[in-house]
Amino acid sequence: MKILTGNDLVTGDVIWWAGDGWSRQVNDGVDVGQHGDDLARSEEAALRVVGAYVIDATLTEQGIRPAHIKDRIRALGPTVRPDLTIKPNDADAGNWVI
Repeated sequence: MKILTGNDLVTGDVIWWAGDGWSRQVNDGVDVGQHGDDLARSEEAALRVVGAYVIDATLTEQGIRPAHIKDRIRALGPTVRPDLTIKPNDADAGNWVI
């Protein structure tokens, strides 16, 4: 599975391509297949995202998990402040990062 990520131009938030727009939740991501690079260029040209790039991911029973640890951390949020992560009330949220 290939998914597209980048940063929101206004907030700087990590965002994921959801098929019809961008989402802050990695689980909203959709497989972009071989069209990810073209989509990234198009979305950057339209000024909807900055630094867009395609990553490998796996779809598990718990949701989408980026293959590389860097992108897992980007999906979850700060590792030093679990209370600031995307899922602050999920005590198990950080276990899939490593």
